[in-house]
Amino acid sequence: MKIVDVGVGGGYNVVIGRGLIDKAGELVHGVLGDRRLAVITDDKVDALYSDRLIRSLESARYETVKFVFKNGEASKNARTFIDILEFLAKNHLCRNDAVIALGGGVAGDIAGFAASAYLRGIDFVQIPTTLLAAVDSSVGGKTGIDLEAGKNLAGAFYQPKLVICDPELLKTLDHGAFCDGCAEVIKYGVIKDEKIFNMLNDPENLDIESIIARCVEIKRDVVVFDEKEQGLRQILNFGHTFGHAVEKLSNYKVSHGSAVAIGMAMIMRACVLDGKCTSGYANKLEELIKKYDLPTRTDYPAEKLYEALLSDKKRKGDHITLVVPGKEGEACLYKAELDEVKRLLIAGL
Repeated sequence: MKIVDVGVGGGYNVVIGRGLIDKAGELVHGVLGDRRLAVITDDKVDALYSDRLIRSLESARYETVKFVFKNGEASKNARTFIDILEFLAKNHLCRNDAVIALGGGVAGDIAGFAASAYLRGIDFVQIPTTLLAAVDSSVGGKTGIDLEAGKNLAGAFYQPKLVICDPELLKTLDHGAFCDGCAEVIKYGVIKDEKIFNMLNDPENLDIESIIARCVEIKRDVVVFDEKEQGLRQILNFGHTFGHAVEKLSNYKVSHGSAVAIGMAMIMRACVLDGKCTSGYANKLEELIKKYDLPTRTDYPAEKLYEALLSDKKRKGDHITLVVPGKEGEACLYKAELDEVKRLLIAGL
């Protein structure tokens, strides 16, 4: 078992180990003590893991209630958010009670946002069931929902009290969903640690616990320095500006990981043309992306992509801060005027 301490929001641990879902009651009780718990999950994860989780919670003498929503990004909206709040109220949860987010990024984002808003904030615990959520969205306190205008446009910075990551839960992911998470892992290799490329080199023999722990450590270090994304934390958005535009144009039929993979490859290609990184590095990245059956290109035209990214939450007036690669394992923030963003987008295509 690996434990990564995250020193924000009062501090909390990310606990990583096989079989931890069956010890969740003990782990949660060690942090929260006695209270009522509301498990928030989607219908797909509910069928796989809710019974095991609730058995463990009840063995620790927790009283639990459960809210289940339809799986998929389309559910990460204001309607589901309000439904969760109404559910918590109807079940008379009070400020001493807590929310358990069981699932991937959608469940974690919307359950965390609901926890931040209900009674002006109650505690919550993240139990990620996807690789993408384990290495990224379950850590760092970003919660939120999508609006019609774009992704993650409403939300709050709200840290969990505990993250329980059981790699055994990843066994039920289909190939595409697992590879989606690998896109975020690759991102960490570009922005902070080129050794992650070596950790991913053999897809058939991954040390998944070590990969998750290293990614969480990198995110921890960034978030501790800049919790509210006023500066350095924006580096975690590598590939996301162009990627979110792809997601939006596809009406979220292109998965987040696939979109980020496209976005990473696009900004890499643009930076080669600008002399910010080498063609050899860009080719290495594209080869690794393809090794995990992720896309590197999109058929959406530049004009439509540009229009979509204008509503990106990272836009500030007439500029957007992009994350651009340099040498392997290093990236930097680059404040680009909108005309230059459009030029780089075209170059990346």
